[in-house]
Amino acid sequence: MRESLLITHARDLREIKEYPLVTRPRWIVVAAAFLTAPVLAGCGAGFDANTNKPYAPNEAQVLMDNGAYGKSGIHIPQAFVLGPDSGAMLAWQGSAPIYLNILNTNGAPDALQGVSAGNMGTVKLAAPVQLPVNQLVNTGKPTPQLMLEAIPKSLRGGESIKLDLQFANAGVVSLNVPVVTRSREFKDYPPAPNATPAATPSASPSATQAAEGH
Repeated sequence: MRESLLITHARDLREIKEYPLVTRPRWIVVAAAFLTAPVLAGCGAGFDANTNKPYAPNEAQVLMDNGAYGKSGIHIPQAFVLGPDSGAMLAWQGSAPIYLNILNTNGAPDALQGVSAGNMGTVKLAAPVQLPVNQLVNTGKPTPQLMLEAIPKSLRGGESIKLDLQFANAGVVSLNVPVVTRSREFKDYPPAPNATPAATPSASPSATQAAEGH
């Protein structure tokens, strides 16, 4: 049922203590519409039906597999690539940190051993990320452990990058991760390296002449 999925996802999010999530008004509207929409296929279809859409509280992504929350016992309630500040961009061949919150719900510990990003660069993993049972792990603390490097094009935010996560026991788990700008609920994160500054608006000739006349 859709209520049970929302409860499970909300519980995972409550455990993300490093950076609070700020729900923007438009997401409140989306969530409200999602909860009150009629179930066209009937309750028998269940919340895992392919017609159901993933629920996310902000721009970050949630791991969904064929309409179900999580895959192979791995839950990821928050995943994103931190891009530049609003109006700026990540330079060609630059790098950006990848933030994942991972919950291993299997009966034995697991480990994230590697990540690939296809033709969108290479992912440097500082060390295997250990995943105890039922303990939410943030790959961005105390410093980002995952870094997307040699990005083949400039990024401004809003792009999506497919990541393939290799786990020791759960195998390969794939998801599309958004590139988010360092603003709003993400403004307190450390800046992405190699980001170019946002352009400064230039004054119009008339405005400049008026200012010089005083």
